[in-house]
Amino acid sequence: MAIRKSGTRRPSSHSPCPPLMAEITPTPERLARSEFVGTHPMRVRRTVQALLNAGDITQSAADAAERWYQDYVFGYCDYKEFSQDHRTSTLTKHDAVSWQMVRGKAVARITSVREALGLCAHQRLRMMLVDELSFRAMGAALFPQLSASSAQRKIAAQCALLLEQLEAFEENARKAAKQARMARKAAASATTLPSP
Repeated sequence: MAIRKSGTRRPSSHSPCPPLMAEITPTPERLARSEFVGTHPMRVRRTVQALLNAGDITQSAADAAERWYQDYVFGYCDYKEFSQDHRTSTLTKHDAVSWQMVRGKAVARITSVREALGLCAHQRLRMMLVDELSFRAMGAALFPQLSASSAQRKIAAQCALLLEQLEAFEENARKAAKQARMARKAAASATTLPSP
């Protein structure tokens, strides 16, 4: 996974975040062991991609998972990944305070998802997206009493449902934010009307 450094703080050794370096790429051994997608940043072919390829989730649900992952990494690990064709905005330059405020908003989005969907959903999202566990590994961790194939099928179905719920939650949050903006705009225009 290629990562661009954006902060000076390094995560602690028990942190789920990878260490901050200028560029991180998989070792030859890791490349031989896992299937990677993309070129910059390279990522392990995750369970989300498997669900999308199987037709169990829609592209918009996969996009919601990617947004959740980006918020998590930025909010908790203090770095942001950019694609190769990313163009830096010349209008906004962050200082230390504004950078932390933007990080706080990312953490607030993660927290609102956890509060809406529950702690079990948050745990599965972390296992799927941050820890990059396979369905087999997730099934073994969450359902040790079941056979490996049954646990794998069960967790795959749960993850597909969870990603669809995540997509619906984000859509409802966007609609609510749009209505709030419209209400504020209407209230502001009502107070600025000239008196007769």
